[in-house]
Amino acid sequence: MPNMLDMLLEHKIVAILRGIEDRHADRAGRALIDGGVKLMEITMNTAGAPAMIERWRSLFDGEAAVGAGTVLDADMARDAIAAGAQFLISPNLDEAVIAYGRERGVAVWPGVMTPTEIVRAWKAGAEAVKLFPMASLGLKYLSEIRGPLDSIPILATGGVDADNIGDYFKAGANAVGIGSKLLNMEWVREGRFDLVTAQAKRFTGAVRRLDSVQ
Repeated sequence: MPNMLDMLLEHKIVAILRGIEDRHADRAGRALIDGGVKLMEITMNTAGAPAMIERWRSLFDGEAAVGAGTVLDADMARDAIAAGAQFLISPNLDEAVIAYGRERGVAVWPGVMTPTEIVRAWKAGAEAVKLFPMASLGLKYLSEIRGPLDSIPILATGGVDADNIGDYFKAGANAVGIGSKLLNMEWVREGRFDLVTAQAKRFTGAVRRLDSVQ
């Protein structure tokens, strides 16, 4: 199994699928992968999430890593890992989730907001943290905390679009989580998966361009 932290730091985008209907999920996942996305999370508050995760693990084996999002507690972590999730992402910090994942060799990237939470998560064994909600906190906040907390990988989630993605990395993000700006549910419902792939290419292309100038 590839190392999830290495994948996160290399590919820098986690696609967030929240509330997608099971009948559209496989084509949406394929469209994202065709656009270059390598890490995808299905949130656990999506109806039928464990079944979708399990199916995606076989469908997209070797093409993309499949994880679970909105993992609020150890019970959700258990269900997600049982379904085959390769990484767990939370909006909150729950040390029990980190411990459960570590015991089973599954990466956990918990949600944090304050410097205290970031260090707590790191000390509890999280290899990276999800800074959330970035749309409200703002890029200035990210760049300020980056000064003293420069060694902890940060997945910035909230407010990322194809035009400002570079600003997130300039402010100190190591990776970004993107939901509706990447996967437009209207396109999905209309069967316009070509538009999903084109949008994914915009984001992954932006990351490649940023990498090439660094």
